[in-house]
Amino acid sequence: MSAQNYALKAGDIFVLPDAVTQIKKLIDDSSASMQDIADVINFDPALTMQILKIANSALYKFPNQIESISKAVQVIGTKSIYDLVVAYGVAKAFDGIDTEVINLDKFWEQSVCCALLAKFFGDKLGQKSTERLFVAGLLHNVGELVMVKLEPDIARACTEFSEEITPAQLQKKALGFSYADISSALIKIWGIPETIYEPIGKLHNMGVDEDSLDDKVMQLAYVLAIENVNQEFYLNNTQLEPCMYECFGFEIDDLENALDHTNLQIMNVLALFSPSSFAIY
Repeated sequence: MSAQNYALKAGDIFVLPDAVTQIKKLIDDSSASMQDIADVINFDPALTMQILKIANSALYKFPNQIESISKAVQVIGTKSIYDLVVAYGVAKAFDGIDTEVINLDKFWEQSVCCALLAKFFGDKLGQKSTERLFVAGLLHNVGELVMVKLEPDIARACTEFSEEITPAQLQKKALGFSYADISSALIKIWGIPETIYEPIGKLHNMGVDEDSLDDKVMQLAYVLAIENVNQEFYLNNTQLEPCMYECFGFEIDDLENALDHTNLQIMNVLALFSPSSFAIY
């Protein structure tokens, strides 16, 4: 099957929480207020808890505690709040994936690592509302979860990457395309904005001149995350091409700073976005 066909099948199985669709409608409605968006979030206790956790986390470092969703929407902004709701909704939709097929801890670690790196680079480059980059990084590999559900044997085989073959190369060998292609197609089917799914769809288009800044940020973040989380295979920037960071005016020291920053935050942020964090006690 094609990546699109897998995404269509997955769209029938994995359903986003209603809040994702409702908030998108409100953002597109010029007459809707911030309080309208806050009301939708408040209606879902688990979502409310997650947004408050995120708002008060190291991702933002606000000087004062944010104690209400209304304040979170006001401080973070409606579009950025929507991006965070998308991240929560997609992670929640894939709760209950079979842990016998892939290492879910490693899956989420690599996803969060990519998300943090993408946001870090976006902030360093002076981009606004870099939550879109964080969310694109977090969701870039949900295609793997689709394959765990629909084709577990293929998914299991694609975990056998090594020094000689990267995850993307292994996926393309088995499927003819990468997990990122499934991820991008599924996110588009869900009606999530192109600012998130387009950079994911171009994740492996390394060195294409017409790629946007977001595309190139994601490509750099992906390679660094793969190597950072799989150091037993990829040491000394095995996959990294100088053009991937020199196009931003970065040097190796900038990449090392990004990784240091990411590794300091990764466990705390992982606790916010892995599905196991969504339970209310």
